[in-house]
Amino acid sequence: MSGHSRWSTIKHKKAASDAKRGRIWTKALKEVTIAARMGGGDINGNPRLRKAVELCRNANMPQENITRAIKRGTGDLEGITYEEITYEGTGPAGVFFLVEIVTDNKNRTAAEVRKIFEKGGGQMAAKGAAAWAFDRKGQIRLEKKAATEDQLIDFSAQGVEEVEQDGEEWLVTTTAETVDVVREAMEKAKIAVKSSQIAMVPKNPTMVSATDAVALLKLVDNLDDHDDVQHVWANFDVSEEDLQQLEA
Repeated sequence: MSGHSRWSTIKHKKAASDAKRGRIWTKALKEVTIAARMGGGDINGNPRLRKAVELCRNANMPQENITRAIKRGTGDLEGITYEEITYEGTGPAGVFFLVEIVTDNKNRTAAEVRKIFEKGGGQMAAKGAAAWAFDRKGQIRLEKKAATEDQLIDFSAQGVEEVEQDGEEWLVTTTAETVDVVREAMEKAKIAVKSSQIAMVPKNPTMVSATDAVALLKLVDNLDDHDDVQHVWANFDVSEEDLQQLEA
């Protein structure tokens, strides 16, 4: 099983670009609020909150914004009540989509996401229609200089399943249950971690043409631009040749 693809490289680069433009702030603060509501406001005792706060800090968000979001989650400040939902769908070339949502009005959001799918040549699907095509995994990213491949593979006892090179970074795939354990073990070993997350990894990515990839990437962008969408996962991949064409 591979936790990485050329499509995931495009997605990662896009996420970095979004962060620079500040578009990630709203989504990151929602995640902070949800994480604090579910696991409490202590970063040290709430791994999900720690990752959410890390995301905010990487986006250069003021600490006061983060603190307010935590207090809204713990109930110390009044705020909007958010609900987590995962929508499933299909796009061009029969590609499967999972769209993770955080919303205060699921009926409104469902209608808007459905419209985005339809405009992009896809459609919403029933629960379970797309989820079967993905595995829930942990993913950790590190600078290439932070460690050697052999050092990272040594954490297999803690849950590391695969180590891959992605440009100037290592992408380490773990089980979903052990991603925080692996991260803590790496940090104790003085290995600097850039980020970690729970990811929906395609079991068997569908290889698509450059033409379909353009349509799919546009659909991903339009879904991701919605304020209530936290993550978009899709099970397609493109050839190295087509990837170079797309990046050009």
